[in-house]
Amino acid sequence: MSDRIYLDYNATAKIRPEVIDALANSMSTVGNASSVHTAGREARKLVETARRQVADLVGAAAEQVIFTSGGTEADNQVMRPCDPTRTFVSAIEHPAVLDSCPGASKIPVKSDGVIDLEALDASLTASNSPQMLALMLANNETGVIQPVAEAVEIAHRHGALVHCDAVQAVGKISIDFNDLGPDTMALTGHKFGGPQGIGALILRSPESTKCLISGGGQERGLRGGTESVAHIIALGLAAKIAAERMKEYADLAVLRDGMETRLLATTPGAKVFGCDAPRLPNTSKLLMPGVSSEIQVISFDMAGIEVSAGSACSAGRIEPPYVLRAMGVSDQDALCALRVSLGWDTTEAEIDRFVGEWGRIFARAGSGIAICPE
Repeated sequence: MSDRIYLDYNATAKIRPEVIDALANSMSTVGNASSVHTAGREARKLVETARRQVADLVGAAAEQVIFTSGGTEADNQVMRPCDPTRTFVSAIEHPAVLDSCPGASKIPVKSDGVIDLEALDASLTASNSPQMLALMLANNETGVIQPVAEAVEIAHRHGALVHCDAVQAVGKISIDFNDLGPDTMALTGHKFGGPQGIGALILRSPESTKCLISGGGQERGLRGGTESVAHIIALGLAAKIAAERMKEYADLAVLRDGMETRLLATTPGAKVFGCDAPRLPNTSKLLMPGVSSEIQVISFDMAGIEVSAGSACSAGRIEPPYVLRAMGVSDQDALCALRVSLGWDTTEAEIDRFVGEWGRIFARAGSGIAICPE
């Protein structure tokens, strides 16, 4: 339906129209990028152009970019070889990190959703030989931005490497891989206007990770398999557009902040989780008191507005979101939380419609129609 409103950009962003055209046109490209004949060399040129575009978006060198199928693969490539007894992760990491190194020690976050750097330092000090710290750049549910550079300094001082899942941040805020300082960093195209199924792992050096998928020796021997030239071209263009139009996302903070102000003023007991910390400009994690997340998502969907309860990778789970639990939020409030994430084509009129529908849903709940579980 053309009048539907999409406010779930943190799950996946709308593909930029230019990227759709580039993806469609590049499907006619003939040639394996590893072949030495003319068609192969032309395909390789396109791949390397895209590699430079991705590198430019995150302040890295082209040779530091390894193409993957997405952020999950990139996270797994780094985390799977780690010894969990020597690995540390923030308590709010994405499941792609947590599930790829089960048993890793979790570093707590404070009530604003920011990692506790003192606890990190203490944990690494107590460890005999820490191997790895995983810390995301921005949380996918709250949008809270983490002090990665400060954490890197602490981890490196203790001899540990640092992996940064930057999937949710790339394309939304300016990033300089060298200034942040991690040893590896994951990103994916579909969070900033590219297609699904293509991403990258940024490496400080080839020794920063081991090959996860073998066979063929592609990507400097670190990621086997024929490169998907069409998807890589599309990723590169999406990265180029994101770099050129970063101000679009910065400007979303005005829409987001205005929305939050109106909701807090008209909804008794409403909260914005993580609002006291630096956040992505497009993300809002809201509490509609007394109304379950499930009821909210269904009600908004029936009204033509697409939002989410939290991470799309945790869809279908009924337990309270672990990110909010880590921030000390009660289970009752966590089960009434809603994530709203704006994107490059979100308009003020769409936010007005969302705010109006929020009020109607809350009013119906006040009549006893929908309540959070006790």
